[in-house]
Amino acid sequence: MDAQRLKDNFAQVAQQGDAVALFFYSDLFVRNPHLRDMFPVGMSGQRDKLLRALGRIVSQVDDLPQLVPFLQQLGRDHRKFGIVAEHYPHVGASLVRTLKYFSGADWTPELEQDWGAAYGLLAQVMQEAADEDSLNSPPWWEGRVVAVERRRFDLAVIRVEPDRPLSYLPGQSVAVELPARLRQWRFYSMANAPRPDNTVDFHVRLVDGGAVSPVLVRALQPGDRLRMGAPIGTLVLDESSHREVLLVAGSTGLAPLKAILEQLAQRSVPPPVQLFFGARSRDALYDLEDLRKLAAELSWLTVVPAVSDEAPPTAGSVFAMDVRPGPTGSLVQVPRSGPRSEDADIEYGALPDVLARRGSWAQHDAYVCGPAAMVVSTVERLAHLGMDPARVRHETFVDSER
Repeated sequence: MDAQRLKDNFAQVAQQGDAVALFFYSDLFVRNPHLRDMFPVGMSGQRDKLLRALGRIVSQVDDLPQLVPFLQQLGRDHRKFGIVAEHYPHVGASLVRTLKYFSGADWTPELEQDWGAAYGLLAQVMQEAADEDSLNSPPWWEGRVVAVERRRFDLAVIRVEPDRPLSYLPGQSVAVELPARLRQWRFYSMANAPRPDNTVDFHVRLVDGGAVSPVLVRALQPGDRLRMGAPIGTLVLDESSHREVLLVAGSTGLAPLKAILEQLAQRSVPPPVQLFFGARSRDALYDLEDLRKLAAELSWLTVVPAVSDEAPPTAGSVFAMDVRPGPTGSLVQVPRSGPRSEDADIEYGALPDVLARRGSWAQHDAYVCGPAAMVVSTVERLAHLGMDPARVRHETFVDSER
């Protein structure tokens, strides 16, 4: 198998963009109509996932220590779709036909042999991981919603009780499926360390145009049911380290970091922890009240809220509304001027800039989660400030359903 030949061929094919995935799934479903029900009605998101996964696999095809764990996770994760061993040959055949079609005159018997060998390895690793996982875990967990707290018009904190213990590490995520959105799985991070009652919390922000998040944020009620896939993710605590810890969260990227914070709190002697929680506006710091309570209880925790798109307060600015008796005795809202005392700790500016102002982090372990642009800029700034990139664990999500 010539790894470079595979990379060059995929780079050529990938230039055709979404047409590649469209051809692949059309070929797969026409030849194997029984597989169509395993996928959502709308396939645009699925096509994007296919191209991203293929790109990663091809880029690491000559680096098995990096590739194999990714393939093993794919195999375990695909159990929730009902994928079994007999499906893999059908997928492989459609993949080769797709690559051949878009390669045109550049397709050769050697390329076909290379792709066959590469897919054979991929399928073997995924199947073995799925088979091993099936010995200890179900393909999914049934969950019952026990509480829904709507913090904002576009954000809810949801508590779910699985039908059996869900073994996960703080910082990991699970895919969630709703009865009203069958086969449309979306990933959400648990916002708590494992509890004795097995319940898990999710922080869900409504995504404009999303299929799943509007139902979770606006329609979900206690008693409703959902499914959860197996836990995945590598944004987990380095238990071997006793360095001070830096947590940097943007928006609902707070969820996995809050779970890690709970894990640290279970140590007999927790290290000093600084948690930076950023959002575009003061109102979007949806969990700040709870974080401040934690900081007041835990002497080793410092919470630094940051707002990127609002200017620092000035004298005479209106910050909130007081409710007072009006001239007729009825209650009216009156603007309150001047900064709220409880907001004196808020920093203003993008999270990387706030971090740079607050000190040097070279001797810390860092965990970063949030929108992709924020994570990338934060990781770059930490490296510029002297932090070893090997001690920065991070996860990104874009402003769309993952």
